[in-house]
Amino acid sequence: MFDIHRKSVQFGNKTLTIESGRIARQADGAVLVTCGETVVLVTVVADKRAVARPVQDFFALSVHYQEKTWAAGRIPGGFIKRETRPSEKEILVSRLIDRPMRPLFPKAFQQETQIIATVISYDQVNNPDILAMIGASAAVAISGIPFSEPIAGVRVGHIDGQMVINPTRDEMEQSRLDLVVAGTASAVTMVESEVDFLTEQEMLDAVMFGLESYQPVLTMINELVAECGKPRWPLSSKVAVDAALTEAVRERSEASLRDCYAIAEKMKRYDAIASLREGVAAAFTAWPSSDGSGATDQSDVAREIFKDIESRVVRDHILTTGSRIDGRSLKGIRPISCEVGILPRVHGTALFTRGETQALAAVTLGTTRDEQIVETLDGEFRERFYLNYSFPPFSVGETGRVGAPGRREIGHGKLATRALTAVLPDQESFPYTIRVTSEITESNGSSSMATVCGAVLAMLDAGVPLAAPVAGIAMGLVKEGDRFAILSDILGDEDHLGDMDFKVAGNETGITALQMDIKITGITREIMQAALAQAHEGRLHILNEMKKVISTPREEMSLYAPRIYSLKINPDKVREVIGSGGKVIRAITEETGCQIDIGDDGMITIASIDAEGAKAAETIIRRIVSEVEKGQVYTGKVVRITDFGAFVNILPNKDGLVHISQISNQRIQKVSDVIQEGDTVTVKVLEIDRQGRIKLTMKEM
Repeated sequence: MFDIHRKSVQFGNKTLTIESGRIARQADGAVLVTCGETVVLVTVVADKRAVARPVQDFFALSVHYQEKTWAAGRIPGGFIKRETRPSEKEILVSRLIDRPMRPLFPKAFQQETQIIATVISYDQVNNPDILAMIGASAAVAISGIPFSEPIAGVRVGHIDGQMVINPTRDEMEQSRLDLVVAGTASAVTMVESEVDFLTEQEMLDAVMFGLESYQPVLTMINELVAECGKPRWPLSSKVAVDAALTEAVRERSEASLRDCYAIAEKMKRYDAIASLREGVAAAFTAWPSSDGSGATDQSDVAREIFKDIESRVVRDHILTTGSRIDGRSLKGIRPISCEVGILPRVHGTALFTRGETQALAAVTLGTTRDEQIVETLDGEFRERFYLNYSFPPFSVGETGRVGAPGRREIGHGKLATRALTAVLPDQESFPYTIRVTSEITESNGSSSMATVCGAVLAMLDAGVPLAAPVAGIAMGLVKEGDRFAILSDILGDEDHLGDMDFKVAGNETGITALQMDIKITGITREIMQAALAQAHEGRLHILNEMKKVISTPREEMSLYAPRIYSLKINPDKVREVIGSGGKVIRAITEETGCQIDIGDDGMITIASIDAEGAKAAETIIRRIVSEVEKGQVYTGKVVRITDFGAFVNILPNKDGLVHISQISNQRIQKVSDVIQEGDTVTVKVLEIDRQGRIKLTMKEM
């Protein structure tokens, strides 16, 4: 019934299988990718209708990675028992697939294209994200949709000094590296990583190791294409542009464009370029046709030619002169300004400005109740550190949508999070939940790396004991043939018109995060090595500027930050602290005004802005869990009078008996002659019998 095609390859120490022809046969391309008992279904469909809209400057590609909870035998949490909006992980994996694939579609291909990767079985061992990336490449490759060549991806770990291919979830807990490498047979096109201070050389070796490791997967995809690939779709031939028109646009715009790009200030430069572009377009509204049939409006074509000339002007100037748009050298870093503690009620703040890029970072300290609850196919877990990145439209002088974060904002925030994870304090030494927000108030290149720098400054201002400050820098590349130039601290235009976006975070010791996107077919080891070395030099310069303002955490936290005190009790005593129906803990909270959290393991955290209230709560809790000791003296309240003695409460839920003979050194007839119910008395423990009954005396007091 089905014409099934299946290929397998050894991928690390596992077998990777790609199958086509059994499921989703109406899609242009569909594959099942299996590793262990993790299975991902990946489909691709492109709009087959002729493109009716004008030629656009972007490719309408959408990638959707989705995790179905039933794939792991689970039911979604929350009120609505079905998958709804994409999780942060799903968005990040969607971007992970999109980034290495997008540059490989021909520019002439304009049809809307959609890739959907669905996790349909998950064994909680083999991560499905790499399978989804490989499946996306295979699905497009067999679909017939124009695509220059397949890509593959691999995760690289660093465990006990050794590189490991596609480590399992448990193995990743021991790894100093979480690196995803993707690319073609000849070159790497994308890198995404979280690192625990590996050196530049170790990172370069890991990337090259990844490139070598995914080669068998590419061979398998090509074999699958040879067996069941569909014929390639024909590309619409590009209308030849009149050579005379091209030359006329060049003569009218090239010299003026050079003058425009000599303007260092971004908004003034943009205004000058926009004015020039529209002036050039207006000059070609009535261009005589080459066949002599009359004049036609060639203003839109002139704008396209203008864009090509603009790119060539910038790139040629950099390669020829070694000078940048704003006059800097290739290694030059824009002026840096750092301020901390600028907002009075916030627990920690920093304003980091580098040229025309600015991040306002704020830190909020909370308790375990403020931890982020995350639900994944692996189950539910909590994050005590999270970073939220916001990119409002005013930061680039535009109007735009304001609301929920977009994919780009989530991706940039995650990159900054990865850069900071290696330097965060552990929970025992700093029992706070840490939320960092980065508001980008100006942007002209590398706001994600400005976020890293601003977040470090703000956390130090908040008194967070980071292991070491780190800084981030974005690198660029312009490559023409054998000539290339690596640019430090790139501008937005250099990112847009260049060939690489290469972001590195770390300090003198090593790297904590690395992200690379290549817009050309790939870069060589030589270029990557040079970029890493130049990035090292640049980030140390930035780090030194940051340290001039603050280099160690403040000794005193903000007056408005909660003080958290922690103590560990015997887990068997947790029930006594909570009390029946929570009565005891509720009474302590009401009396002291503190927020108290109790873990099943006996770890108790007390949070309060008032240090005296926290100390009082701690004292009460310690009394509750204390054990009565023979010979110990206590002060307690008389809670009951009997004919044979008085019962005294010496600890919460701990009463002892003072026999009538132990009340006074003199003989007494009635207990009430000496003490009354409600009196406060000092007693000493005489004995604790086998049944736990406590005998007290007042004679020696």
